[in-house]
Amino acid sequence: MSLVLKITPGDNVAVALHPIAKGETVAIGTEQIKALEDVPQGHKMAVSHITAGNKVIKYGYAIGHAETDIAAGQWVHTHNMKTNLSGEVRYTYRPVACEVERQDTQTFAGFLRKDGKAAIRNEVWIIPTVGCVNDIANKLARDNQDLLQGTTVEGLYAFTHPFGCSQTGQDHAQTRKLLASLAHHPNAGAVLILGLGCENLTHEQFVQELGTFDPERIRFLTCQDVEDEFAAGREILKECIAFAGQFRRQPLPASKLIVGLKCGASDGLSGITANPAVGRFSDLLIGQGGSTILTEVPEMFGAEGMLMDRCINEAVFHKAEQMLNGFKDYFLSHHEVVYENPSPGNKKGGITTLEDKSCGCVQKGGTAPIVDVIGYAERVQEQGLTLLYGPGNDLVSSTALTAAGAHLILFTTGRGTPFGAPVPTLKIASNTEMAERKTDWIDFNAGVVATGEKLETTGKRLLELVLETASGKPAKNEINGCRGISIFKDGVCL
Repeated sequence: MSLVLKITPGDNVAVALHPIAKGETVAIGTEQIKALEDVPQGHKMAVSHITAGNKVIKYGYAIGHAETDIAAGQWVHTHNMKTNLSGEVRYTYRPVACEVERQDTQTFAGFLRKDGKAAIRNEVWIIPTVGCVNDIANKLARDNQDLLQGTTVEGLYAFTHPFGCSQTGQDHAQTRKLLASLAHHPNAGAVLILGLGCENLTHEQFVQELGTFDPERIRFLTCQDVEDEFAAGREILKECIAFAGQFRRQPLPASKLIVGLKCGASDGLSGITANPAVGRFSDLLIGQGGSTILTEVPEMFGAEGMLMDRCINEAVFHKAEQMLNGFKDYFLSHHEVVYENPSPGNKKGGITTLEDKSCGCVQKGGTAPIVDVIGYAERVQEQGLTLLYGPGNDLVSSTALTAAGAHLILFTTGRGTPFGAPVPTLKIASNTEMAERKTDWIDFNAGVVATGEKLETTGKRLLELVLETASGKPAKNEINGCRGISIFKDGVCL
C-alpha cells in the first residue's frame, strides 16, 4: 500500500507522500483506490470522480477546477485542472473565535537595548543610502574585522543595494523608508549610514525618515565630504563598535521575540509538513506573548478564507481587504494576470495553481487572531500575528520582514535555497530527502511529519531551535555568509 494523505474529509484529491506507480493500490481511509497513472511525490491524485468544470478540493477549499473529467486514481495537475482566480474580490467580515492557548513563558539569552527592545544578535551594520558607495561599504566591512576582537560585537556587515538615486515618487519613498527601518533594527547594536553626497536620497531626508534615534548608535559618513573615506569610516566604526560593545547577553522572555514567516521553493509537501509545523510554532510563541509576521500577499490569493475572518476587529479586516485588493490592482495595473504563480519549481514539486500554493502558504500563520496589518517597510506595533504587505519574491519579502522587526525568519522550503536576510534565516525542509541532501543549507527537517511525527511535536522542536538561535546558535545562512537585502521597486528609473 502506498502512503497518501487526504488532508480534510471533504477533499476530492489526496497528496502522494512518496511516489506512486501506475497500478499501485492506495488506502484512503477504509477505501482502496488503484492508481491509473504515475503520481510523483507531493502531487495530487483524485480520490473520487471529478466532472469537468467542477471544483478540485484540497485543504477543504477549492484550489481550481477540472478542465476535463478526472477519474478516481488519476494524477491531478496542470494538464487537467486550472485556477479559479481573476481580479479583485469584495470580502465580507464574518468573525470567528480563534484564541491560542496560553503557554508558560520560556527565555532566551539575548541583548536588551536602551529602548527596551530585545535583540538576538549584537552586530554593527553599514547601510548605504545609494548604490554608488556599495563597494566602499563592502571594503569598510571587510577591512575592519580586526576591530571586533575582544568585544561582544558579533559581526560587522554591509547591506548593499542598487537604489537611493534616479528614483521617483513611491519608489524613492519606499527605499528611504526601508533603509530607515533597517537602521532601527535591534540586532544592529550600532549602524553606519554611508552616503555619497549627491544622491536623491539626501542626508536631510534620511534623518527625517529616521525620526527619533540615538546619535551614538546611528552614525553618518558622506564620502564626498572627506579626503579619505576609508580612514574616516574606520574611525567611526571604532566608535560604533565601542557603543555596541556595551551590551551583554542576558535572560529575556520569549514574549520579546518577533519572528518572520516565509516560504520559498515550495513543493507539494510544504503545506502538509513544514508550513503547518511553522503554524504550530507561531501559535506556541504567541501563546507566550511573542509575535510573528506573515507576508507574501500574492500567496494569500485564493486562501483568504483561512485568514480574513481571524481579524480581531472590522478595522483590521478592512486593512487586510485593502492589502489584498491593492496587491491585485498592482498586478492588473501592469497588465499582468493575478494568478501568474506558482513557479516552474513549485509545479515540478506538485503545486498546480495559486490557490493550491496559497492554501499551503498561509498555514504558516497557525490559528492565532490577526492583530494588525502593516504596509511595506513599516514596523510591527502589536503583539501577536501581523500581516505585512510584500511580494512573494524571497529576497524582497525577507528584507521586508527584517525591516518590520523580525529578529529571525523561519523559511520553509521543499527544494532548498541558500540565501539569507540580514537576520538569521532558518531553513525548514518539507521533505527528508532534500534535508539530508542539502545539510549545509537546511537547519530543520519537518519532513518527519510525513512519516508520522505529530505536528505539535514538530512545532515544539522548532520553538526550541528558535530559542537556541535567539541565544546565539548560528543559522546555516550565517555560517555560509549568506546575507543580503533587496528593495521592492515598481516605477521608473531616471
